[in-house]
Amino acid sequence: MTTGSHGEIQLENDWFRVTQWTIDPGGAIPMHRHDHEYVVVPLVTDTMHVVTADGTEIVAELVAGQSYSRPAGSEHTVENRGDLQPIVFVEVERLS
Repeated sequence: MTTGSHGEIQLENDWFRVTQWTIDPGGAIPMHRHDHEYVVVPLVTDTMHVVTADGTEIVAELVAGQSYSRPAGSEHTVENRGDLQPIVFVEVERLS
């Protein structure tokens, strides 16, 4: 199954995992759960749709370089509903 997204781990050690995510137009990162607190650093300015496990939809307006954080336990799908450009961001998970 093609999801239209891929992640590339840039760094992983005892404390952090840093992954660069790319979501192609029309693609998604399938439902997943974050077991660690994390920070997202958008590399593009665009709109991203987040659908939580209970079906709640969040429209996230990303601004390149404007970071935000989320708590451990977040469970969601992340979608790029646009048709022009990929959504690209770096995710930094605090492992310990």
